[in-house]
Amino acid sequence: MIMKLKYTSILLSGALLFSAASCKKELVKINQNPNNSQIAQPDYLLTAATKATADTYWGVANTMESSLLFVQYWAKIQYTDPDRYILTNSAFQELWTVGYSKSIVNFNQIIKLGDAQANPNYKGVALVLRSWVFTLLTDAYGNIPYKQAVSIDQYLTPAYDNQRDVYFALLDDLKAAQAALDPAGKAIAGDVIYGNNIALWKKFANSLRLRIALRIADREPAKAKQVLADIQAEGGAYISSNAEIAQLVYLDSPNQNPVSNLFDTRDDYRVSKTTVDKLTALNDPRLPVYVSKTQDATPQGYVGIPNGLLVGDASNLGFTKTSKPGAYFRAPHAPAVIISYAEVLFDRAEAAARGLTTENAADLYKQAVTASLKQYSIADADVATYTALPAVQYDAANYKKSIGEQKWIALFGQGLEAFAEWRRLDYPQLQPAVAGTLNGKIPVRFIYPGTEQSLNGASYKAAVANQGADVLTTKLWFDVN
Repeated sequence: MIMKLKYTSILLSGALLFSAASCKKELVKINQNPNNSQIAQPDYLLTAATKATADTYWGVANTMESSLLFVQYWAKIQYTDPDRYILTNSAFQELWTVGYSKSIVNFNQIIKLGDAQANPNYKGVALVLRSWVFTLLTDAYGNIPYKQAVSIDQYLTPAYDNQRDVYFALLDDLKAAQAALDPAGKAIAGDVIYGNNIALWKKFANSLRLRIALRIADREPAKAKQVLADIQAEGGAYISSNAEIAQLVYLDSPNQNPVSNLFDTRDDYRVSKTTVDKLTALNDPRLPVYVSKTQDATPQGYVGIPNGLLVGDASNLGFTKTSKPGAYFRAPHAPAVIISYAEVLFDRAEAAARGLTTENAADLYKQAVTASLKQYSIADADVATYTALPAVQYDAANYKKSIGEQKWIALFGQGLEAFAEWRRLDYPQLQPAVAGTLNGKIPVRFIYPGTEQSLNGASYKAAVANQGADVLTTKLWFDVN
C-alpha cells in the first residue's frame, strides 16, 4: 500500500517561522532565480513534507529524549538527565520549528496548489496531514498559534489560540478534508503513505476526527458526540484493518527510520523496567518484539532499567546485561506509525463506553487487543490465550484502566501519542523517575521553545498568562484529572 518513492529533501523555500519579523517581504520577490521555476510542484512538496514530519515525530528530541521516557517505554543508561526531567526549553525546539517552518508551511502551499490546479485531493490530503501536525503541537505544548499560523506571510509573530479552539478548528478542517477527498477525482503523486488511495485517506481523516473527539471528551462531551454522529451521518468509515494503518515505511540509509539511524552510532537507551515488567507479568507475546534479549546471558533474558537513575547507577547495571528496544523497532525499514488500526478500535471502544455511540465497548476492546497482537504477526493461538487472561479482560466498571493499560502497550514506540493518551486516561499509573527533579511528578507537557520568548515575546507572554506557568508540570486544557 505504501509507495516507496525516493525521498526528496527539497522543501518550500521561505523564512523560518517567527524568525523573520524584521525582514522586508519585497526581498522574497527580488531574490528569485530566473532560471528556476518559482512554483513548487505539489507532489515533491507532499513527499518532502511528509518525510520531514515523520522524521521529527519519530526522531530523537520528541521521542527518544522526552516522550518515550515520560511514558516509560524507554529509559537512559547514560547521559540520564532527560530521564530525570532535567530539560531546558531548547530541548523542545525541534517539534515546534519543523512543525511550523517545514510541515505546516508546505502543507499550506499544497492546499493552495490543489485549488489552483483544480485537484481537491491534494487539498484534502494536505488538510489531513496539517491537522495531524497541529494536533501533535497542541497535545505537546497546549495553546499554540493556529489561526494566524495558516497565513504566516501576513503574521510573522502570530497570536496563540486556546487549546480548545485549536481542537475545534481541526475538527472543522478534517470535516472539510473529508468533503474534498474524492476517490473518483484526480490522482495525486508524491503520496508515500497511501500511494494515491484516496478512499484510505478518507478513513485516515475520520480516524483523526475520532482521536480528537476523545481528546476533548472530558471537557466537551456534547461536541465529541456530535463529531461522531456527523461521521456516521456522512456514511464515513474508519481505518479498518492492519493493512490500512497510516504510516510511513522507511527505506535504506540515508532514508532509514530515525531509531535505526540513532542506534547505528549511539548506545544511550534501554527499554524501561516498567514496560518489561508489565509485559513479563502478562506473559505478553509482544515482549520479544518490543524488547531485545540482553547481549550477555541473564536469568531473565529481558532486563529493563528503572527510569531516571543517576549516571553511575544506570551504567553500573551493565550495557550488555540490559535490554535494548527490539530489532523490529531498530530496523532501517521500521514504519513510523501515525495511527494504527488497534488505536482506532480502542478509540471506538472508549467512545462506546462513554455513551458517545451505541457500539459494543467490550467487543471493540477485544478486537483492539487482537489487532495490536496481529500487527506484530503474533500467532492466532497466542492471541486467543492472551485475550482470555483475566488481567486482559475488559472491565466495564473501569474502562479507562482497561483501555488505558492495553492502549499503552499497543502504542509502544509512538511516544508523542502515548504521552497524550497517558495524560488523558491516567493509566497506566506510572511512578516518577527514581532520581527525578520534579518533586515526585512526571512531566505533563513540553516547554515552549526559547526562541518564542525572544522572537514572539508578546504572544508568548499572553499564552503563558492564559494557560499557566511555562513549566513541565502545568496541566493542559484536555488533561482534567
